[in-house]
Amino acid sequence: MERIAFKMKLKPGFEEEYRKRHDAIWPELIDLLKEQGIEDYSIFWDQETNYLFGVQKVSEGEGSQDLGSNPVVQKWWEYMADIMEVNGDNSPVTIPLKEVFYLK
Repeated sequence: MERIAFKMKLKPGFEEEYRKRHDAIWPELIDLLKEQGIEDYSIFWDQETNYLFGVQKVSEGEGSQDLGSNPVVQKWWEYMADIMEVNGDNSPVTIPLKEVFYLK
């Protein structure tokens, strides 16, 4: 398993809505992520900057942000587009992060 991390930007004032939507994440999206070999997925929020930091383990070398051709993912991105910084296709603006330390 490979661990990958990335950051995204939450629009100000939408912290609770972001949490609410993820607390009710669609079962078909969870199934898709697991089918694609994505697990141990966490998202952290930096209150000072409104950046979201995603960390996930992947078995196929592709993370959740690489599944944009899937209709479920496209629907999720559209659902989240009003509260996050997004690209023209509603995908979240995502910046990969380089690991500099890991304690096993």
